Amino acid sequence: MTDVSDGTVNGGPRWILQLEGAAFFVLLTVIYFSMDNPWWLYVALFLVPDLSMLAYLANRRFGSLVYNALHSTLGPLVLTLTGILLYSDVILHICLIWGAHIGFDRMVGFGLKYQTGFRHTHLRRIGH
Repeated sequence: MTDVSDGTVNGGPRWILQLEGAAFFVLLTVIYFSMDNPWWLYVALFLVPDLSMLAYLANRRFGSLVYNALHSTLGPLVLTLTGILLYSDVILHICLIWGAHIGFDRMVGFGLKYQTGFRHTHLRRIGH
């Protein structure tokens, strides 16, 4: 029996979540480039959500709150709706890149953070 008391997803469900992340990453990246968007914008913005790690300099609670806010799919989805309503290609490009980043993180096993520490995510403990 697998101990799941630390709040991480294990076994088959974890692999499914990582596979979903991979699909999200690939799909949004393909859509982005199929629209003839500039590759340099993708490269420049891909890691921007990771700047949220700097919030951990304040404390773990605030750090996990900010990190999770920028690594939840809710942000790109709400912003996508905004981009559609405003007919803004720029907003939609940003959403594709942001969503691809989140998918990539999930694919490699980086999940949403618990307040117990940066390395404790819903998918696994990073570094273990």
